[in-house]
Amino acid sequence: MDLLARIRDQSVGSWISTILVSLVGVYVVQTFRSWYRLRHFKGPWLAGISRLWLVRKISGGRFHLDFMEVNQKYGSIARIGPNDLVTSDPAVMRRMLAVRSPYRRSEWYVGMRFDPTRDNIESVMDDDRHTKLRSIMAAGYSGKENEDLEGTVDRNIQALIKLIRTKYLSTDAKSKPLDFGRKAQYFTLDVISDVSYREPFGFLEADADLHDYIKEAEKVLPAALMVTIFPVLNWVLQLSILKAALPSEKDPLGMGKIIGITKEVVAERFRENKKVQRDMLGSFIAHGLNQEDAESETLLQVMAGSDTTAGGIRGIFLYILMHPRVMSKLRAEISSSTISSPIQEAEAKKMPYLQAIIKEGLRIFPPLVGLMSKAVPPEGDVINGLFVPGGTKIGYGSYGIFRDKNAWGQDADVFRPERWIEESPGRLKEMESTLELVFSYGKYQCLGKNIAMMELNKVFVELLRNFDFNIVNPFEPLKLECHGVFMFSEMWLTAFEREKT
Repeated sequence: MDLLARIRDQSVGSWISTILVSLVGVYVVQTFRSWYRLRHFKGPWLAGISRLWLVRKISGGRFHLDFMEVNQKYGSIARIGPNDLVTSDPAVMRRMLAVRSPYRRSEWYVGMRFDPTRDNIESVMDDDRHTKLRSIMAAGYSGKENEDLEGTVDRNIQALIKLIRTKYLSTDAKSKPLDFGRKAQYFTLDVISDVSYREPFGFLEADADLHDYIKEAEKVLPAALMVTIFPVLNWVLQLSILKAALPSEKDPLGMGKIIGITKEVVAERFRENKKVQRDMLGSFIAHGLNQEDAESETLLQVMAGSDTTAGGIRGIFLYILMHPRVMSKLRAEISSSTISSPIQEAEAKKMPYLQAIIKEGLRIFPPLVGLMSKAVPPEGDVINGLFVPGGTKIGYGSYGIFRDKNAWGQDADVFRPERWIEESPGRLKEMESTLELVFSYGKYQCLGKNIAMMELNKVFVELLRNFDFNIVNPFEPLKLECHGVFMFSEMWLTAFEREKT
């Protein structure tokens, strides 16, 4: 019996060893094949055989700089994963994003689902479905069917001015610092909810992170980025045992609370005999968006639109404050211009230095820096003389594009608005074509661009008309982390009443 037992144990052990060796063999073969298919693209050695390099960088809070450094070291198309490339070449980006491009969204976009079981216009990968959604929603985003789009932005800017004046006005005798990073996001959240629902959430009025929305959203962003790298996690999240951990409209706080508010507003609009309102949500419904899609798309506006626009406002304003020469020239332009109070967008567009500041701010600090990878068509492609196999993912290297010294000059790392004024018309056209990539391009261009630009065209003029600002701590003006969008905190400023001249 002992002999039989030993023989049986040896057989089981041999069987287990065979399985382990086979599994290791399969892993080695798959790893080699994965490395081999993109071997002609250079990059960090670990990135060629494992997604661990990408995971480490994505979770590090500075991947926008990491990807730029990869492109600077290894070339305008470099390897960052077994099946992942990143490009800092604007021509490649335009080629992938063009209206008739055979490139499609990759599985990266699965991470953009707020509901793991349901797509929105930002996550949908089917081009026909994406095109249909854009056609339904375009009029709502453009503002053509909103009775008072510009007035809505104006009212919320005035609410921001009022908040600063009533609670945070400093004097020579007393300082009352404000965290502008938070106030800017309160402003953009109120604008987008007001544009969407005809009523702001009330962040500015409460001067608080209502329902802990911002706090909870910032916790979710890093996890969402992990899903962009490992799309299988989306299917894991659909398991009933894990669904309970996801935000729900029944939650009293966080993203769940905003989901609940959105669903309630949308449900009210779909009630029988309800009059269609002339706002963004009303436009979506009038053009045929069903109730579930209306909930999903309205929620996307709030979450994505507010974060990116707030990032743009905070970044550009910080650069203005840290460059006294720029501040002085902008103030002079404001003083010498015949503009309304509040300034109208048509007037702002006629102010060349203001426009140069906005363009330069978006260039040097693009607010959206996720990879947003596109999939190479099945037949493959040839880029810069190199064959790229079908199914390869090519990501957006934003900082590499907008800090490239060959494209922007040796002072590409410097905030210098004058570059948008002094260049020749032909060169300016090329620069503006590249800058368009901030809002994506072609068939994937951001639908919310018009609203975001309206906010940028107005908010700096109105803030500087009313107040003088100082940075509280010039050695550490803010705390910043990058998770596809920038998470700002501790952007402490003091505001003093501006003397009327």
